[in-house]
Amino acid sequence: MTYDLVVIGGGPAGVAGALTAALAGLRVALLDSSVRLGGQYFRHAADPKPAPGLERFLRQARALDGRADVLLRHQVWSVAREPDGDLVVHCVTRGVGSGGSAEQQVVLRARRLLIATGAHDRPLPFPGWDLPGVLTAGGAQALLKGNGVVAGRRIVVSGTGPFLLPVATGLAGAGARVLGVLEANGGLGLARHPLLALGKAGEAAGYAASLARHRVPYRTRQTVVAAHGEREVEAVTVARLDQEWNVLATRVVECDTVAVGYGFVPQIELGTQLGCATRDDVDGSPVLDVDAAQRTSVPGVWAAGEPTGVGGWLLSETEGRIAGRAVVADSRGSRAESGLLLRRRQRGRAFGEALQRAYPVKPGWQGWLRDDTLVCRCEEVPLARVREAQDLGATDARSIKLLARPGMGWCQGRICGYAVSCLAGEPQRPPRRPIAQPVTLGALAELPDVSDVPPTH
Repeated sequence: MTYDLVVIGGGPAGVAGALTAALAGLRVALLDSSVRLGGQYFRHAADPKPAPGLERFLRQARALDGRADVLLRHQVWSVAREPDGDLVVHCVTRGVGSGGSAEQQVVLRARRLLIATGAHDRPLPFPGWDLPGVLTAGGAQALLKGNGVVAGRRIVVSGTGPFLLPVATGLAGAGARVLGVLEANGGLGLARHPLLALGKAGEAAGYAASLARHRVPYRTRQTVVAAHGEREVEAVTVARLDQEWNVLATRVVECDTVAVGYGFVPQIELGTQLGCATRDDVDGSPVLDVDAAQRTSVPGVWAAGEPTGVGGWLLSETEGRIAGRAVVADSRGSRAESGLLLRRRQRGRAFGEALQRAYPVKPGWQGWLRDDTLVCRCEEVPLARVREAQDLGATDARSIKLLARPGMGWCQGRICGYAVSCLAGEPQRPPRRPIAQPVTLGALAELPDVSDVPPTH
């Protein structure tokens, strides 16, 4: 069949967009690679303390039942437009068969597409970050919320941004000893934007109370600059920083786990694969450029949530609803009226931009690195090899990649891409990949011919 709308991503933006379109009578499919809806923020299978807004999200997810085709464990790796105008979505399903892990290719046709693929953690390299026991803040939260697994016993949470607070409180509430929350920036945060911060004051107070109850110290202008251990993390070096993140003084803290996070990187690969225009977000990250109705520059393609700019779950939900209404209007040749939603989106975007300005990544982190510090963990590329590539004439991230191989491994630069761009002294460029997610050659060999998926008009 041909769907009126295929939504990629089962977080707050994707679910809101799919539900809005489905309630209006459109034939909708919602795809997500996880085993349940929720995205990164609303992972909830074993969450000891539900995230704000979870019940609201679950009501929307339940309302999809019977109104849309919700296809979980479907990882989309390519989207293309056919000559007839339809969009063809290629995905692989992963399950467990009699012989172990099984993959199957699935192809869907759609007249319209909504990209709501969220974002992933942005780490920064430091000596020892490849040791077992070092993971991203989002990874620690995913283990806890999705599987009820506490990442370690003695944990240091480090990086920048308010996301560190729910990670630390969740780990402490689950029984871990959180030795500290280390915020690399200053303590003012959103103090320069009191009106924007007012709506989050209650949530912030709750995190502060939880940290105090579990006796977790919160330190500003401090961060982890090195991890130590023979086979796994045994201790970390904590540095006191100046405003540009240059190291002023250090101390050693014994621990077995480090959770680090320096913001988020929007996942826009499917949009750039289709040729959607991008823009630079406040922090320099490339995001999909959309109009007031969340339309991208490619006809029939909308985007909502983090792919258009990081701003939190409520903004993502609002953008999903705006996109859903626009898709419905487009299918009927009418105009979508959503003044209240547009005003709510404006407030949400202002808050997201203020957050990025309040918690920037400063250039001093490059001074934490040594020649043998791995910049790309997949390909085991140390800083010395990156510098060697530059000495040979590499002047940008792409030429460094060609000469030294950072970004050519399993993650395709998702983890090291930001760091390599910074070391090259240029903004991060939009990814252009014919295959947006890792897929096996065996799965590609079983790819059905698109002609076997006839359109239904």
